[in-house]
Amino acid sequence: MFTTKQRSKLRSLAQNEEPIGQVGKGGLNENMINGLSDALEKRELIKITVLNNVEDDISDIAAELAEKLRAEIVCIIGHKVVLYRYSHKDNVKHIEF
Repeated sequence: MFTTKQRSKLRSLAQNEEPIGQVGKGGLNENMINGLSDALEKRELIKITVLNNVEDDISDIAAELAEKLRAEIVCIIGHKVVLYRYSHKDNVKHIEF
């Protein structure tokens, strides 16, 4: 879990990020999870768009994404989900709190 200051910093960093993936009517699949996991290893902070035609609730999709990616939900704003996971790679610019 994040403190209020940590969450605020991550939210401010996420404002400048473009969404790197979309969850559509088909829901989540293994290829999407693998791609998002790779992106988290490279960036630590990612933004994902949930399309309007998704039948599930956005908070349920965010929770499922966080569980499968072993990530933390930073925030859900409209149809966008922001996730964070610390990267264990050495050549990645880590987010400092």
